[in-house]
Amino acid sequence: MTRKLTLGGKAPLIGNRVSHSNRKTKHAFLPNIQQRSLYSMVLGRSLRMTLPAAAIRTVDKHGGLDNYLLAADPTTLNGPMRRLQTLIRTRGKASAG
Repeated sequence: MTRKLTLGGKAPLIGNRVSHSNRKTKHAFLPNIQQRSLYSMVLGRSLRMTLPAAAIRTVDKHGGLDNYLLAADPTTLNGPMRRLQTLIRTRGKASAG
């Protein structure tokens, strides 16, 4: 699975494994990446994306993908998610008004 995430901003970290004898060896700590399909109520379809487990919990806390993206700061989102955020904003305004 790819290490590039669409939401959440998590990335691999580099550190040391330390043994009982205090020997240090390099180790990559990878985020808990999951493939999920999240449903957008405004767009009326499911979107498949890679997310860390923490982002899945945050999306659930906000009440779905649409609410999460509307509350997110555009500077923290990557390109495809920023385009999705603007699409949800424009479609949401069109359906509300």
